[in-house]
Amino acid sequence: MATYVIGDLQGCYDELQQLLSLINYQPEQDELWFAGDIVNRGPKSLDCLRFVKNLGSKGKMVLGNHDFHLLAAYSGVEKFLSKSDTLTDIINAPDVHELMDWLRQQPLMVRHEFLPLVMVHAGIPPQWTISQAQNLADEVQKSLQADDWQDQLRHHLFGSEPTLWQESLTGWDRLRYIVNAFARMRYCSADGELEFSQKGKPENNASHFQPWFTWPHRKNKTAEIFFGHWSTLGAIDAYNIHTTDTGCLWGGKLTAYCLDSKMRHTIDCPQACQPKKAKSS
Repeated sequence: MATYVIGDLQGCYDELQQLLSLINYQPEQDELWFAGDIVNRGPKSLDCLRFVKNLGSKGKMVLGNHDFHLLAAYSGVEKFLSKSDTLTDIINAPDVHELMDWLRQQPLMVRHEFLPLVMVHAGIPPQWTISQAQNLADEVQKSLQADDWQDQLRHHLFGSEPTLWQESLTGWDRLRYIVNAFARMRYCSADGELEFSQKGKPENNASHFQPWFTWPHRKNKTAEIFFGHWSTLGAIDAYNIHTTDTGCLWGGKLTAYCLDSKMRHTIDCPQACQPKKAKSS
């Protein structure tokens, strides 16, 4: 039995199957963890979503920003959709209600049962311990499991404010920061102020904002953290973190990191998995 952490699929289903063939994936024995962004921008989001759902107990995933985007689209939040989205096949699928009910049950953070390691989509702010992060992730998961979850998405959970964490945050401001930290963060300040405009590879400078995992006072170093979301970082196994988004969608690679052997397995991804041009309306 082996457990693999796989980076952002974003609808690249054919590449996923090639990667599983490379690692000699054994469905009855192996476990697959997906670091979020299962869907969107690539050509086969519906296939990816159904595949991960059908893994049952042999699969785990965390919600990424594109997964939240899908839930929002399903809930009718059109103002956040863009021409590069490729979610129509899912929204029109006969099993869309079952898929969305399953997707909204997925966590923002997964902890290994025995080993000191966790998986998130974007990261964990430096001021949160692993235990605190788990509790905060559970707050959002509880919100998404509520009967009025669609109203919450439509009216409260989307937005970039507040950018600074405070223990005193309550209500929707608190939940919105938690979602943005787990699903959107790349750069932050020493005290966890989020910055969303920078998406490129880090430069060696003394900016007020740095990659979240480089702050020396980071309180969550007690566990290895696996995350996706940041394709321009490439493959990094340092700082007690492991990156898994190696840019499959953009013609890069799709990565599976084996927790048992501590080895990376990758395939090169063709141009075919790059974003499709949106159809004119």
